Amino acid sequence: MRHPATRRRTMGWRLLRLEVLGVCVVIVAVTLIGGVEAGKSALSGALVGLIPQAFFVWRSSQARGGRQAQRFVMNLYRAEAGKFGLTVALLAMVFVAVPPSNPISFFSAYVATHLMPWLAAWLRRERSTPQPR
Repeated sequence: MRHPATRRRTMGWRLLRLEVLGVCVVIVAVTLIGGVEAGKSALSGALVGLIPQAFFVWRSSQARGGRQAQRFVMNLYRAEAGKFGLTVALLAMVFVAVPPSNPISFFSAYVATHLMPWLAAWLRRERSTPQPR
């Protein structure tokens, strides 16, 4: 049996893989419905959401506190602050360097990226089944 800390670290990466899979489905759907330009906008929106999420998972998997809960929580706050800063920088870079040709598909993929952690966690949760009496 693996150590609980190892399980927590790998859980973040597993959820991130589910998020990437879900976002790929959204990108393909947008490309089929709106065309190649809409697909490119959706891809850029998905990357703006996924890159900071991957940073957070990487940074929070580095956070070790053991019995020092305050240090562990501070590491998580730093990971979240880095994720926020990276998101702002990527959004600014995308809108300045490569303005999306289809803003609706850009923001739909971006919002889907932010909803995927909740959906992935909900789908991966352990369901308790009632025991027959």
